[in-house]
Amino acid sequence: MTGRLTGKVALITGAGSGIGRVAAELFAAEGAAVGVLDVHGDSAEQTAAHVAARGGRASAITADVTAAAEVDGALHRLVAEYGRLDVLVNNAAIDLQGSITTGTEDDWDRCFAVNVKGVFLCSRAAVPHLTAAGGGSIVNHASVAGLVGVRNLAAYCASKGAVISLTRAMALDLAPAGIRVNAICPGAVLTGMMEDLMRARGGGDLAAGMAETLAKYPIGRLGRPEDIASLALHLAGDAASFMTGSIITADGGMSAQ
Repeated sequence: MTGRLTGKVALITGAGSGIGRVAAELFAAEGAAVGVLDVHGDSAEQTAAHVAARGGRASAITADVTAAAEVDGALHRLVAEYGRLDVLVNNAAIDLQGSITTGTEDDWDRCFAVNVKGVFLCSRAAVPHLTAAGGGSIVNHASVAGLVGVRNLAAYCASKGAVISLTRAMALDLAPAGIRVNAICPGAVLTGMMEDLMRARGGGDLAAGMAETLAKYPIGRLGRPEDIASLALHLAGDAASFMTGSIITADGGMSAQ
């Protein structure tokens, strides 16, 4: 590792598993102190323990990104422990299946609460701390589903489209404070959440769902958490200092067709 985040402090939401956990491990390996935030406290603790076992610094934080008081408290605890905040990665998300005729109103509200309101609340709470540090980076995890239509994922597609638009607005609003805001749009990445989706897509058959999904990816494979975490690392660091308002696909060519 090259120490690209040495001296920096990062908060990663949804870091108890999947892409968030890999990002926490990678950021810590590159020198950052990492706040591992997850609604599941035991998962956050496990990620922090993985980081510590590899010689990194991490603190587990249990919080619901849809609850303003919990989010504000999480940011204050992190900054009290490490003295500053330089990077926020808005990774926490849920994936609810259903079209506009089969999905429920509760599904819609929950999807937007986590995927969009969560980005709003975490970013709002982070801005004063990022500003106090002289600026920083916010990385929002959107999705290729915010750029193209995906069957039976109406609420998820709509919520990720909202994250893309929010990213652009935030980039303009926060540029004077030296805060860069960019979004990553991953394609299908092999995580537990994606396995559930592919199993449903295959009518309960994971292999069938995987084959159907793979057919959409010219590169011939699905994404790995490391693919997205490494891109988040780049956007978090000084090498991306001229990037803000960018919407970057990491989807194996899926959206190029």
